[in-house]
Amino acid sequence: MQPITFNLPRPVPIQRIRPPKKNVPQTPAERTAILHATRRYVAEFNPVPPMPSDELKTHADKLVAQLGCDPIYRDYVGVLINNEMWRETLAAVPFERRLLLLPKCLRVESKCPAPFDEFGLLCKQCGLCSIQDLQNEAERLGYAVLVAEGSAIVMSLIQTGKIEAIVGVSCLSVLERAFPYMEAAAVPGVAVPLLQDDCIDTNVDLDWVWDYIHLTSDDKTRRVDLGSLRDEVDSWFTAESLQSLMGSVEGEAERIAREWLMRAGKRWRPFLSVATYQALRTDGGTMFSDDLRKIAVAVECFHKASLVHDDIEDADSERYGQNTLHEQHGIPIALNVGDLLIGEGYRLIASTRLSAEQKARMILAAAESQRELCCGQGEELSWGRNPKPLTTLEVVNIFRGKTAPAFQVALQLGAISASLEQCDELEETLQAYSEALGIAYQIRDDLADLEAEEQAKDIKGLRPSILLSIALERASGEHRGILHNLWQPATRPDAARIQALYMELKVDEKARTLLETYKEEAIRSLRDVENASLKGLLRRVIGKIFNDTEIKGWCAEFEQKNKQTQPEAKVA
Repeated sequence: MQPITFNLPRPVPIQRIRPPKKNVPQTPAERTAILHATRRYVAEFNPVPPMPSDELKTHADKLVAQLGCDPIYRDYVGVLINNEMWRETLAAVPFERRLLLLPKCLRVESKCPAPFDEFGLLCKQCGLCSIQDLQNEAERLGYAVLVAEGSAIVMSLIQTGKIEAIVGVSCLSVLERAFPYMEAAAVPGVAVPLLQDDCIDTNVDLDWVWDYIHLTSDDKTRRVDLGSLRDEVDSWFTAESLQSLMGSVEGEAERIAREWLMRAGKRWRPFLSVATYQALRTDGGTMFSDDLRKIAVAVECFHKASLVHDDIEDADSERYGQNTLHEQHGIPIALNVGDLLIGEGYRLIASTRLSAEQKARMILAAAESQRELCCGQGEELSWGRNPKPLTTLEVVNIFRGKTAPAFQVALQLGAISASLEQCDELEETLQAYSEALGIAYQIRDDLADLEAEEQAKDIKGLRPSILLSIALERASGEHRGILHNLWQPATRPDAARIQALYMELKVDEKARTLLETYKEEAIRSLRDVENASLKGLLRRVIGKIFNDTEIKGWCAEFEQKNKQTQPEAKVA
């Protein structure tokens, strides 16, 4: 298929109409709940696109009523309904017949060297913003890409007849104005709202955009509900389920180990094993065998064992809001239980009905992961004997050594369960993905602890922290002296002072930038993966784990220009 070329007239500006007041849910939990409800609604009522805006708003009103949420979310819900109606159609459209429409306000306006022509921004590939990455990836797949305000451009492109689907990124005001043209031409379109309400230096949920850019019918897992999959995996850690997989409990050590295995946790690692298996399996089924359950539980055994030992090494007294194992039962018993869980992990792998070659590869992968994890933790423990200031890069390397191996073995065991051949082909990719994911995960934990007691513990214990390393690199004068006093017991500042200093230096902003960088690195590591199912699933997993973005408002530039066109209000 020939690539798309354009020979368009100069876009004709259209009249701006001030939209009614709207709003969107501000928390990830609200947005996720609404998205899941939207998918259920579309599956149940099967609304057929293209749909006029009035009819779409009627469906949105029905769903808002069902949810019992604030009616001001109606327009946001309408966007989600429209996206879900077109999702399968978009998946079937070849990349070469799609348009990615990006807003110019994603650029860093004060530094952007890119000029404009009548069709929008001509990106200079300077790397200062996300436009470059999104444009390059979309064009690599075959998309046409324009960086411009939406409505007039969309109208002109639709008239060429060369566009069969559009992925649009914009504020909802602009998306709303482009909607009538897409609806009239029956062009499938999905929309990703911006995350800020200004028209300067805005941002977008990159994972959401990447999901739509790569959406293809070749991805057999695109309909997998990751929330339901995680709930399914979590259900495998009840007493009854563990007994069916591991046998009856014999003795006090096993009782404590099972209790610890069932104790609350995020269970991301067994979830990753199951997700990888689902993506690589060829039978297309949804049933989970006992062998897969055993692999998932084995992965959690290895992880929970590392937590027992880590809590002892760090002298932590709480985990999951309860006493740590060594606080509850003493260090000797806790050490023994940790060792027992490692043995249980290997026993579960060996007891599967997989081939001898698969089991041997799994045991080797688990052993290598255990070794790397211990070496990474060993580096931190060695540093702890003679602590000194660490650079951000040094902290990142510690995170890589102590966190990435647990993610990598989870992915490896899932891949080996599905296909030895594909696991070999994916070895380098899974390693790169695991490293970026592990580092991002650890940075996210440091940020989550910023205002919690855990951060105070990290400061008092002088544990490697991305926040402390950023603060040291940003501080000068008196601030730098305060931070360096952390290594002087006689003049050591208290944790509250250091946390306040973090806020003064805007350490959290830099840490969030680093978090986004490593999330994007995890996504980019999947670039050359040919299996669309694995690529799509692992990309969506990132969004599931780091579901922490917020949509804050509307296009200030749009609103300001509309004010200028409205008659002045009369004062009584």
